[in-house]
Amino acid sequence: MIQTKHQEHQRPPFIQWIFSLPLGGQALVCLFISVLSGIILGLQYNGATPFYSTATIELVVPFGSFWRAVHYYSSQAFFLLLCCHLVHSLWKDNTSFSRSAWLRLSASIPVALLLLFTGYILRGDATGVAAGAIAENISLTIPVLGKLINSLLFDLQSTGIQKVYTNHFIGLMALGGFCVWPHLRRYTTHWRNHMLLTLVILLTSVIMVTPMEPERMGLLHIAGPWFFLGLQEALRFLPPFWAGVILPASLFLPLLLLPSRGTIRKCLLLYLLLWLVAYGLLTWSSYTRVHPQAQDSQQLIPTSTPEVQVVIPDALQ
Repeated sequence: MIQTKHQEHQRPPFIQWIFSLPLGGQALVCLFISVLSGIILGLQYNGATPFYSTATIELVVPFGSFWRAVHYYSSQAFFLLLCCHLVHSLWKDNTSFSRSAWLRLSASIPVALLLLFTGYILRGDATGVAAGAIAENISLTIPVLGKLINSLLFDLQSTGIQKVYTNHFIGLMALGGFCVWPHLRRYTTHWRNHMLLTLVILLTSVIMVTPMEPERMGLLHIAGPWFFLGLQEALRFLPPFWAGVILPASLFLPLLLLPSRGTIRKCLLLYLLLWLVAYGLLTWSSYTRVHPQAQDSQQLIPTSTPEVQVVIPDALQ
């Protein structure tokens, strides 16, 4: 359904303000910042020693912590703005895209998610190692194609971090560019129109510390990336194939096959909304369960050595 001008004027001012936001251009600017900062980090990164390399960038390389923060927060902002842009397009009921263009644009969401996820793995910290192991085990549960998919995307046990590194910097970036190209041909964006967003990302990178979770004694539970918490919670109740493959596919497949109009489109949109609400509840459940446990685990790490009286036997005096 195409909204008429009369219907647009009937919307509340807040909704009209949201519709006026250039979310697509903002997402594109965040992507540019992420790519540029990623190139700078890639010149300093060594896939043979991922955690040591990340720590070296953070602590030793000049301005390394700043560039790592810029890459981290711009990538997070890109994914969130991309999702908001998609919701914005669905809310406006924009049906001007061809079927092939819609398939490619919808596929940009899981590609961006994989880019974020492989970025966590490349950190090489406790969160990255656990996330990589879970992803590899889930991919191997896929019938027939599991070994092939794991060999293309992860293959951590055989090749270490090398394939993840290659996919993150080359393969997934090229695939993401292919997915969004129909959109980029229709719309342009300029840096001067998004200076406030750029300044916010740079200021956030200066003030906030980039997450990094080294292995430590007493760590009983490792929380995955924020977008992975719902799936991590689902793994407690469902087999890996159902939680790690069927559950995400039940969101992305209806999105890819979304009809251009009609009652089926409205039903699928309602289903997608309910899916997101359910996943949000799983995420909240995982967060509330993990957060207190992380606090309790810190109590297992002694902060001081108790005073113990040493008694030397008479035979040794």
